[in-house]
Amino acid sequence: MVREVVEGLETKLEGWFVDCTLGMGGHSLALLESNSGASVLGIDRDNEALAIAQARLSAFGGRFMAVHADFKEVERWSDALPEAPVGILADLGLSTYQLKAGRGFSFSDDSSLDMRMDIGVGQPASEFLSGASEERLKEVLWKYGEEPHARRIAAAICAARSEAPIKDAATLASIVAGVVPKKPGRRLHPATRTFQALRIFVNRELEGLGTFIRMAVDALRPGGRIAVLAYHSLEDRIVKRTFRELCNGCTCPPELPVCVCGKEPSLRLVFRGAGRPSTEEVKRNPASRSARLRVGEKL
Repeated sequence: MVREVVEGLETKLEGWFVDCTLGMGGHSLALLESNSGASVLGIDRDNEALAIAQARLSAFGGRFMAVHADFKEVERWSDALPEAPVGILADLGLSTYQLKAGRGFSFSDDSSLDMRMDIGVGQPASEFLSGASEERLKEVLWKYGEEPHARRIAAAICAARSEAPIKDAATLASIVAGVVPKKPGRRLHPATRTFQALRIFVNRELEGLGTFIRMAVDALRPGGRIAVLAYHSLEDRIVKRTFRELCNGCTCPPELPVCVCGKEPSLRLVFRGAGRPSTEEVKRNPASRSARLRVGEKL
């Protein structure tokens, strides 16, 4: 949804934009090309992807800067900016690079089951699968993947690892596919929710997401915009709830006759609901089918 993101961020405004999830630099490239008065600070916790994007965008000189960080570290990256940004983008999905990097994000990856976006931080998925109890596995699959067959899959994983360690994504995908009931016309791979759950858990993707949005809005200059692309209901619920909270302002219980918290709205929705990819884009890029775009403007 590159076009929708660029339009939503109103890139005719001059100043700094923050691409919180730089990836290979596709959104940053579009932002820089759309407005000669725009500059971009790109952030990514994946050093390898960061190097690729830096090389790709080097032609823009001082109009592009990159920072190796988790995008939720707002104070860290905002200190790198010479002024308050006019736009902030957070694309919460996997980048094309990560899917092809051999880290276990792809169902067909037969060399790894790492799933970390920053390979220097945290526990690989393979280590978690090797040591977690069956009950813990079930809990993670249900909580972060909303997997209805979580108990069956957890049992299958435990049975398989008793025979041999589960070291690659292709093996895990096969284990899951072997126990998830087949449905006629199923579009998604049967291991989709399992992989989603493990990726979210390993990278702690949902932790602090609401706080990030609040801090990012605080960092924006008045009239600046924040755009968030979510790809599954768990993260989109957090985005939707936080946007609504910032638009409402007051957090007093509804039974109180007057406001006592004193909080004022700090955001307005640029459009109601969530933007979705066009039919043409979904045909061109099936991975975009679940994308939900929400955009807010700072008051």
